[in-house]
Parts: sequence; C-alpha cells; structure tokens
Amino acid sequence: MQGLFIRWLILTVAVVICAYLIEGIHVSGFFSALVAAAFLGILNALLRPLLLIVTLPINILTLGLFTFVINAILLLMVSGVVTGLEIRSFWSALGGALIIAIISWVLMSFVSDRGRVEYIELKKRGARWE
Repeated sequence: MQGLFIRWLILTVAVVICAYLIEGIHVSGFFSALVAAAFLGILNALLRPLLLIVTLPINILTLGLFTFVINAILLLMVSGVVTGLEIRSFWSALGGALIIAIISWVLMSFVSDRGRVEYIELKKRGARWE
C-alpha cells in the first residue's frame, strides 16, 4: 500500500512540474494536481491497456512512439474531468505526456518492487559491474 502512495505522489509531482514547463497546461493548485494524478492513474490502469491493444499495429509501425499519443489523449480526458487542470491543445497534452513519462520514469527508478524508496549500489568486481 505504501508503494501506491509513493507512485501517486510521484505522478502528482510530475503533473506539477509539467504545468510549470508547458505553457498550455495549467494546474490551479496542489490538490488539483493530486486529483488529476489519481484520475490519470486510474485511466492508465483501466483504459490504457485496452487502447494499446487496439492501436498495436500503429504502435508497431511507429516503434512505440504512438504510446505518447495515447498518453496525451488520456491526459486530455483527465483535464475534462478535473476542474483544476486545464490543457489548451493536443500539442500541449503531447508535450505534457512526454514530460510526465520522463519524470515518472526517472523518479520511479528509485522505488523498489516492494514500494520502498531505495537505490542500488553497483560494485565493480574485476572488469565487470555487479
């Protein structure tokens, strides 16, 4: 359960940072970002796998880049539900989806499978890292 809250907070931080970096995205406050991250997490868990299966041929042809379009559509759907999140155009949503994906990927790399925040220390043994 702790991992769920950590992932939710990471997604919230990603939404807030995205609002600061992209001009067409506006979040009215931290609570709005928290609610938007909750809705985005629910849509990612329920609707995103179905959309990925339906768009699999396009995704294969674009070498997976169409996934960002799916993420942008989900972000636009969330902005339609959450009143504190405003996205002005599809291109803003696409840039926001890219930034949210990068920030989430970087921050999630510090969260273990058990939901704990930790880092992996690499040790060099001979000519290889372990």
